[in-house]
Amino acid sequence: MTSGGKAQPAEYHPMIRDLPPGERPRERLRDRGAAYLSNAELLAIVLRTGSSTESVLNLAGRLLAQFHGLEGLAAASYPELCGVRGLGDAKASQLKAALELGRRLVTLQAEARVTITCPQDVANLLSAEMGLLENEHLRVVLLDTKNHVVGTPEVYRGSVNSTTVRVAEVFREAVRHNCPAIIAVHNHPSGDPAPSPEDVQVTRQLIDGGKALDITLLDHVIIGRQQFASLKEKGLAFS
Repeated sequence: MTSGGKAQPAEYHPMIRDLPPGERPRERLRDRGAAYLSNAELLAIVLRTGSSTESVLNLAGRLLAQFHGLEGLAAASYPELCGVRGLGDAKASQLKAALELGRRLVTLQAEARVTITCPQDVANLLSAEMGLLENEHLRVVLLDTKNHVVGTPEVYRGSVNSTTVRVAEVFREAVRHNCPAIIAVHNHPSGDPAPSPEDVQVTRQLIDGGKALDITLLDHVIIGRQQFASLKEKGLAFS
């Protein structure tokens, strides 16, 4: 209400149908290609509709602002998305599915082309997938004789320490695929990849186990939020 008691006009959000055809996201994608669209426009296509009081473009922009961009949106839980005004089960499911497909495509493309030459290669391969996880996960990068990636199977979910990690489980897929070398990779949900004493102890355990199986543990890489740490580069556990 204004000081004179008159109601303020409601904020106007033009609907997609009100936009000129050349400014509508679907038509722009069709005519120019997806690369020309903004993140908000791409999200608007995934969401399809807004509400009676808000356009889908405005909803998409509000989501990006609320979660601080695509990375935050990808890390958001299903209940968090459902709690956003204008989203429900259907739209939250559409978002999670689209973001997961993008994540899987990045992983597949990375695995198809990667030869591991340094810890940065490992981080490039798995950071997008593991850097946003809320719990610790341990994966193994399986390598052939030329250090090409054969696979990145998950071994553990939960605390990665010497009391839970079994050497046989870590090397199982390497034995199965006849891989001469592996790299252990796990994440720190805190975002800080600094190795803990338990991480060093697990690494020593895996080095010894690999020697018994004639499989080399080349490194143990810890993934944080947009950071990583290599125990081998830090001279921890590796002599």
